[in-house]
Amino acid sequence: MVNKMPSAETNEVIYYNSLYRHGVDEKRRVQIPAKWLPKTGEVEFTVILWPKNKEGVCLRVMPLQKMAELLASIDAMPNSDPQKTVLKRVIGSKSDQVMVDKGGRICLPEEMAAGAGIKGEAMLVGLLDRFEIWNPAAHAKLQASDEVLSHEAFKLME
Repeated sequence: MVNKMPSAETNEVIYYNSLYRHGVDEKRRVQIPAKWLPKTGEVEFTVILWPKNKEGVCLRVMPLQKMAELLASIDAMPNSDPQKTVLKRVIGSKSDQVMVDKGGRICLPEEMAAGAGIKGEAMLVGLLDRFEIWNPAAHAKLQASDEVLSHEAFKLME
């Protein structure tokens, strides 16, 4: 089931779908697709340097509601589990909040952009309820890997 992401200001539902290749300017600003933004109000995302993929590091971008859900899932872990503190420390230190400017762009934090190898161009990849920002070369490797795994993955939907 896909989580619908109502914007904070309205009951507008936003799905982060499709794939976009955008330039990244000298200030590390990247355009967010208009359909990924609510029609009104300020928009804030949490950007996390996400090391979870074998094809490389990307930036995971979450609307406020998804970030709250991530924190709740970590908080639900037993306090006796040492991984809980590790996750909080790593995610807490490798994330930042960014605001969408009047031009529909976000500014990628310098260390995160460098850590994900994003400079000049970026691939924005919709994950339906959140999105990722990839270095185009790393994303090409990811697409090849996803293509191999997609047949089995789609069996989960039958």
